[in-house]
Amino acid sequence: MQLTLGLMIPFLGTTLGSAMVFFMRKEMNIKIEKLLLGFAAGVMIAASVWSLLIPAIDMAGEQGKVAWIPATAGFLGGMAFLLVLDSLIPHLHLESTEPEGIESNLKKTTMLVLAVTLHNIPEGMSVGVTFAGALIGDTGITMAGAFALAVGIAIQNFPEGAIISMPLRSEGTSRLRSFAYGALSGVVEPVGALVTILLAKQIVPALPYFLAFAAGAMIYVVVEELIPESQVGEHSNIGTIGVAVGFVVMMILDVALG
Repeated sequence: MQLTLGLMIPFLGTTLGSAMVFFMRKEMNIKIEKLLLGFAAGVMIAASVWSLLIPAIDMAGEQGKVAWIPATAGFLGGMAFLLVLDSLIPHLHLESTEPEGIESNLKKTTMLVLAVTLHNIPEGMSVGVTFAGALIGDTGITMAGAFALAVGIAIQNFPEGAIISMPLRSEGTSRLRSFAYGALSGVVEPVGALVTILLAKQIVPALPYFLAFAAGAMIYVVVEELIPESQVGEHSNIGTIGVAVGFVVMMILDVALG
């Protein structure tokens, strides 16, 4: 029950954020959007460091390995994994008119949803691997720390849910369908988390690599999508403020609860 709750917390954040389409009549204010994108980036950066990379390094050292090797290999592997997905999956970023990935005839709304779904994958992986570490025991990862990460991801998923559902509404999609698309983009998180737990529990010595892999995948999303989208055009300083706030919130959650 505890594990199920932990895995569903991030999805709940996305769903609640998507529900904002029922309460907001107009397009989201560009300043608020930039602030929220920056906030999401800050949360993911802090989570990558405190919840994933540092535990990976500590765990590798306790296993008698050269501490930085699993962290380096896993981090680069995660970056490469998202790079491949980014190159293959057709998707469209919010501020872009040119689709990325393999050429397709998918609708604009579908590609917007795929863009958000793509960067929800590493978030699900990160939650899954930390819960796996807590369940295995003797990894330095506590259940409280795993829940702290899940809550942090849920907090940044709330604005992400709104950021995807509101543009869909402005494109002419109905409120109910916009909400459904936004919520659907978050389904990949509990699924990805569960798959990661199953894999990590089978290969305990590889857990440091899994942790660093999730960190690399998350940093790819931050550098490729969130920060550029928060800095484009005017009011880029608002996005920067969002990064600072998100980073501090996630750092406090991890240190206080972990």
